[in-house]
Amino acid sequence: VHRLRSVDNLFVVVEEFKDYQFKENKEDALKDLEGLVKKLPWTDPLKVWELNNSLKKKKTKRKKHNLQSPASKEKLNDGGEEGGADQKDTNDQEDCAQNIVGVASSQDTEKPQGVASQNGGEEEEEDNEQLNARDEVQASSGSSTKAGDGQTAEGEAKVLKFRVTCNRAGDKHSFTSNEAARDFGGAVQEHFQWKADMTNFDVEVLLNIHNNEVVVGIALTEESLHRRNITHFGPTTLRSTLAYGMLRLCDPQPTDIIVDPMCGTGAIPIEGAAEWPGCYHIAGDNNPQAVKRAANNICSLLRKNESKDSSTALGVPLDIIQWDICNLPLRPGSVDIVVTDMPFGKRIGSKKKNWDLYPACLMEMGRICTPGTGRAVLLTQDKKCFAKALSRVGHIWRRAQTVWVNVGGLHAAVYLLRRT
Repeated sequence: VHRLRSVDNLFVVVEEFKDYQFKENKEDALKDLEGLVKKLPWTDPLKVWELNNSLKKKKTKRKKHNLQSPASKEKLNDGGEEGGADQKDTNDQEDCAQNIVGVASSQDTEKPQGVASQNGGEEEEEDNEQLNARDEVQASSGSSTKAGDGQTAEGEAKVLKFRVTCNRAGDKHSFTSNEAARDFGGAVQEHFQWKADMTNFDVEVLLNIHNNEVVVGIALTEESLHRRNITHFGPTTLRSTLAYGMLRLCDPQPTDIIVDPMCGTGAIPIEGAAEWPGCYHIAGDNNPQAVKRAANNICSLLRKNESKDSSTALGVPLDIIQWDICNLPLRPGSVDIVVTDMPFGKRIGSKKKNWDLYPACLMEMGRICTPGTGRAVLLTQDKKCFAKALSRVGHIWRRAQTVWVNVGGLHAAVYLLRRT
């Protein structure tokens, strides 16, 4: 599950209520939520949480001992522009994600699991990583009982620390999300005799309330999985999860040439090179700063691959160039797929500039794409401008599909276009 590429956060559902009737009165409504805690089937979800943690905790705990100082730890958490710290950051996350898979598969042999997935080449590497992870864990299991923070079987008597996070949407509720989290948390504390701790918690209980739908869950990810490949962030860095979804939409085939002409910090091509190593990815941008950041992100990816398996440190099928979107140094019909995140005209560019930029982009993308089979997946929030531009180049591009997405609260659209 941690290998899913289009998922930001994971949690295990304790129970779901499709049509939960809240009382009109605030006190009664909150009382009901408190009463819920005793009735919920906690046992299995907590087992899943434990399985998820048994590897992850030790790993991160051990990592933290290696860090030099609290200062460098803070840099890690910011995911800022700190060269050395960044690399650790990505490794940390990568480890978390991979190791849990290690747990799930350590009962059976590693290979079949890799084979089950379709993408041959990349599985090999991941398997090696799992094996390494397992070896490391065995090596560290001696020291980990101390570091495991009560996660280990014999330390079960230790009190777990927890927090409740409530996400609430809808206008019919008589209470705020803070009040719900507070009262629900109080009941959880009474029920399990856990200790409440907002920052340094072991268990995060999620209370998601959406109108009349209530979902109680336990979080399995400590931080969002979308930061997996990027270490140097720009002003509008795309989430890796969204980049993956866009790439999947255009169904890349081995040997396809995939171009991102406005790559920014390189989220799309880096995700592409990591997940579709059989294709060749070209990234470009007109901003030298963006090109530099993208190059740094590619270096991090290479370093990560090296640390995975130093004997055969492979390169990445990805190049980055500084160029002008309206005048690309590529031959007509030489590209199979164009995938890009167009400027929304909010933080980068302006709505006014987009009126000239969008049609010019579509023309130039049409020129470099293979007639008949070429396809483009474009993300933009400036939908009015895009629709107008598309109507002007209808002889080159045909719209095949539109997917609505939420990009940081902005209502944007991903368009799949086919080259005529």
